[in-house]
Amino acid sequence: MKYAVIKTGGKQYIIKEGDVIKVERLKDKKPGEIVKFEEVLFYKEDGKVQIGTPKIDGAYVSAEIIKEGKGKKVIAFRYKPKKRVSVKKGHRQIYTEVKIKEIRI
Repeated sequence: MKYAVIKTGGKQYIIKEGDVIKVERLKDKKPGEIVKFEEVLFYKEDGKVQIGTPKIDGAYVSAEIIKEGKGKKVIAFRYKPKKRVSVKKGHRQIYTEVKIKEIRI
């Protein structure tokens, strides 16, 4: 079994071929398009391990975009006692869901 660690959108993800993951929004991409993630930080297949410094040269992961959506709502609430001050803000992070097609070294 082979898997890799990729970096996209300032976050790192452990992936295998066939996985469906949610990554930070990829702008100007439509469902059905193929994208390449070229920041592969770590790769393992059977007993073979490669660690990048900081990334593995020439390695990439190709993935197909499935859909774009919004995550769960996060509520930020601030309150000051005895002052009648309260602020409630909500935020929904936009994500892109991708399916990993292949890991190439």
